[in-house]
Amino acid sequence: MLLKISDDPKHKRRARLLAILWTLLIFFLCFLPSGDVPEVRLPLIDKWAHFILFAVFAYLWLLSIKGFKPVHLLIVFLASVILGWVVEWIQGSLTFLGRSQDNMDTLADALGGLIGTVLFFIVYSLRATKLSK
Repeated sequence: MLLKISDDPKHKRRARLLAILWTLLIFFLCFLPSGDVPEVRLPLIDKWAHFILFAVFAYLWLLSIKGFKPVHLLIVFLASVILGWVVEWIQGSLTFLGRSQDNMDTLADALGGLIGTVLFFIVYSLRATKLSK
């Protein structure tokens, strides 16, 4: 399975490719002009979308790291926070997109990055426990 934690270099390459494609998807979706974004009438759907995008972002990047160390959790979490902030800042700066900076989106990005990091750590820890038995 592709999304399981593995030390196999082939799995790491696939995970890295997925992480890169997912990051590009984030940029594509976040920089669509507002007129091209379909209107969905669900409460907080925009925040959930940000949350899920950045949770998957963090998990995939952690999955792709060769020689994983616990410090990578912090690095990837900070990368997701910074990326989320930069995306929102750019949305606020590029007024021709018809979008605006939303600090609640930045918070949703950060929380998503945190949850993706925590989920990876839980799965990684369970795998390490299973392998040590």
